[in-house]
Amino acid sequence: MKLTVLVENSTYIDQYYLAEPALSFYLEADGKKFLFDTGYSDVYIQNAKKMGIPLSAIDMLLFSHGHHDHTGGLKYLPQTQKKIPLVAHPGIFVQREVNGVNVGNPVSLMDCMQKFELCLDRAPIQLTEHLFYLGEIPSVCDFEPRRAFGETPSGPDYMLDDTALAYRTKEGLFIITGCSHSGICNIVEQAKRVCGTDRIAGIIGGFHLFDVDERLEKTIAYLKEQQIKVLLPCHCVSFQAKAAIHQEIPIGEVATGLVLEVE
Repeated sequence: MKLTVLVENSTYIDQYYLAEPALSFYLEADGKKFLFDTGYSDVYIQNAKKMGIPLSAIDMLLFSHGHHDHTGGLKYLPQTQKKIPLVAHPGIFVQREVNGVNVGNPVSLMDCMQKFELCLDRAPIQLTEHLFYLGEIPSVCDFEPRRAFGETPSGPDYMLDDTALAYRTKEGLFIITGCSHSGICNIVEQAKRVCGTDRIAGIIGGFHLFDVDERLEKTIAYLKEQQIKVLLPCHCVSFQAKAAIHQEIPIGEVATGLVLEVE
């Protein structure tokens, strides 16, 4: 699998791409091309052009969850060569607000039905021989309870649509997350169940960790137990949280333009 970071919160000093507080990854796996999240604006498209990546040729569109910093760029996505599948949890189209601000998906279900072959499912899906969509994430780690993040028309938003991907390698699973509102450790446990292995080779993506507190301490202890060789927290992880993790587990730097290859 080859993963390219099309947009992230930061850029590398010697690469002249654009950044925004959002996330979008381009993946090539098992002969297929995937777009995982679309950032907040058209920045991921501008970066893809500079990188020589033709987004019109993707085979499948995948979403981690319905927040606008992951779905906002959908309205700018160039016309694909065919009506491709859009894989996500049904909750990505839920209206949502945080402190009165609309933070939901700006593209409606009806518009997406016209442009894509919708595959909205709470259950895990095997996308290729090695790549898996993890579906709705159960809360199994007691230090990672689901917390409301804003409101929906029906009440508090517990982000049930938050999910991730897992790629099965020779060394174990490589997990790709968006924001991990479900809890990064809950996501790892779901990946193990779905893919039938306990070995974790690496993780890249948002962990949604900001405070140095008991939850972070227990998260670090859990991740340390997994003996993960490649740990790449980004997007929604504070500097303080990254520093605390790095004291126990070496982490790498993630920015727009990163290219990662795993076998």
